[in-house]
Amino acid sequence: MLRKVDCVMVRVDDLEAGVAFYTGTLGLSEIWRDETSAGLAMPETDAEIVLHTTDLEYEVHYLVDDVRAALKTWRHTVRKAPFEIAIGWCAVLEDPFGNPICILDMTKGQR
Repeated sequence: MLRKVDCVMVRVDDLEAGVAFYTGTLGLSEIWRDETSAGLAMPETDAEIVLHTTDLEYEVHYLVDDVRAALKTWRHTVRKAPFEIAIGWCAVLEDPFGNPICILDMTKGQR
């Protein structure tokens, strides 16, 4: 079901300052941006660090082929039913220990 870690969400108070730090100090490359977030590429992987200024509950997002299809085989708690995002669909599952598992797909394509 899970293919890889797709992105790690990092909260920043100032998007411009966050992008400047992560690109200038840590050497990441900005690959997209919207009003509240920016995607940064890491070398030698296609996983992204996503800087954001909003309050989000989940930091790690796992990529699946199709969120709605994945839910058909999920036998545990679904915290949040599938909802649309810019690149496809997202849902929040729960493991047997109460931890969130945020999954997303890219059925609408990359940014």
